[in-house]
Amino acid sequence: MHFLRRKLRSLLSLGSCSLRREASNGGSVAKEKMGAGALTMHKLREWHGSAFSNKFLLFTNVGISLTLSSVGDVLEQQLELYNGEIEEYCSIRTSHMATSGVAVGIICHYWYQLLDKHLPGRSMRVVAKKIVLDQVICSPLYISAFFITLGILEKKDAGEVWEEIKEKAWKLYAAEWTVWPVAQFVNFYWVPTHYRIFYDNVISLGYDVFTSKVKHAPSHLPKLKTTTQS
Repeated sequence: MHFLRRKLRSLLSLGSCSLRREASNGGSVAKEKMGAGALTMHKLREWHGSAFSNKFLLFTNVGISLTLSSVGDVLEQQLELYNGEIEEYCSIRTSHMATSGVAVGIICHYWYQLLDKHLPGRSMRVVAKKIVLDQVICSPLYISAFFITLGILEKKDAGEVWEEIKEKAWKLYAAEWTVWPVAQFVNFYWVPTHYRIFYDNVISLGYDVFTSKVKHAPSHLPKLKTTTQS
């Protein structure tokens, strides 16, 4: 009987030691996983802090604008392919739209800083002024910059760019008035300055698709004729 009791105690002791080791190993694995997750979150916070800091904010805003302008054109081209409007995807067109996104991103970056400098605060009066100025000044400016940038990339002369602006820019400006007053109310009232272009580009992805469609729609204007002297 004593022998059996000793054996039983020995087995129980081995079992409890094994359970303790398994629990300890499980705890170590869990701690390692938690440590890896915490390290990842720390790295993300560091990247976010750098990307949206005053030092790198211009580069971040331009990168966001470039990326989403490209995405908007890719989506529009896929839609045109589906509808049989074009025969194949054009990467040059997307690269041109990306470059126009750079120009627009730079304009919007400095525009928002200028607005906040001269119209600080978030009162309804200040927000209303910002929305009106944004629609009356910034929208025509960046729509013009959009067509001029693409005109340069497409090697058009000044007369062709001007005719294209007269034919197509009003469509984009009309769309601006249907989309942006409400969106910019949220932007100016709640969104911090350093996130505004990020917010703009997320909201305007559908607008970027429309922008690409308007820009690359066939022109109905007669081609400019050059006069020669004999």
